[in-house]
Amino acid sequence: MPETTAAKTTILVVDDVADNLILISLSLQDMDYRVLTANNGEEAVAVALRARPDLILMDIAMPQLDGLGAARQIRGHAELRSVPIIAITAFETGGFRKAAFDAGFDGYLSKPLDFTQLHNLIEMLLPDDADTSELSHDDTSEVASEVTTELAAHKVVSQ
Repeated sequence: MPETTAAKTTILVVDDVADNLILISLSLQDMDYRVLTANNGEEAVAVALRARPDLILMDIAMPQLDGLGAARQIRGHAELRSVPIIAITAFETGGFRKAAFDAGFDGYLSKPLDFTQLHNLIEMLLPDDADTSELSHDDTSEVASEVTTELAAHKVVSQ
């Protein structure tokens, strides 16, 4: 693949369905994006704060904290306000689309995803110098692991 912003770009993919998470992540990795993942909105906020991704792809309907709530929380942090967030959802109604944009999403794609459309939207929303992630590829894996461990410990304490 020719050198593009993809080779320098970190994308956080958030979905509670493992098959969706894997399919989207592998597709993005094939396009030379660095990928972080989260299984729910709570994890998404934590990973975004720690890793500062260049872009976030997020499902709307998730347990614990849905995508709308996670987007609002992410937008509440000054350092994350400019990070584009794209909704990836099975909901195609105008009401869900409006709710997503009202919550702070910058784009909206319906499942099943058209990966060409996804790539075009990512390219449109990312600045030309999208290498704003502060962490290396190795660091992003470590951060994701740390956040998952912290969240698991928090769940045990809060139960």
